[in-house]
Amino acid sequence: MKILRGTVFGGIAFFFLGWLFWGILLMDFSANNYNQDVYLKNNEMVWWAIILSNLIYALLNTLFLKWGQAKKWIDGLKIGILFGGLYALTTDLGIYSVTNILLNVWAIIIDALAYAIITGILGTIIVLTWGKSD
Repeated sequence: MKILRGTVFGGIAFFFLGWLFWGILLMDFSANNYNQDVYLKNNEMVWWAIILSNLIYALLNTLFLKWGQAKKWIDGLKIGILFGGLYALTTDLGIYSVTNILLNVWAIIIDALAYAIITGILGTIIVLTWGKSD
């Protein structure tokens, strides 16, 4: 049941946190540091893929938290920060090495920091949905 709760609540949280961070807070930064030609317009986005992506990322986080034996909200925060930062560095460095989507190293750094913060919050939310808190 922890896996299901973590995946559902985590997926919802990841969607809204992503919208807040990348859609609002980092919108101007992204416009100046990411190749905008690769993005679909808002009315062309593939919503089922966005939802599935958020649920899979939440499932991955939930599994890591469970395997890492996270019991308190602070465990979720720490594991989430570490997981999110490393995940973003891995994908962003790979993308930067073979595409022109990320225009400079600052795009990698800021995205990794955003992922670390978002995933730290996500980890906290997931652990709290398990009924464990500090």
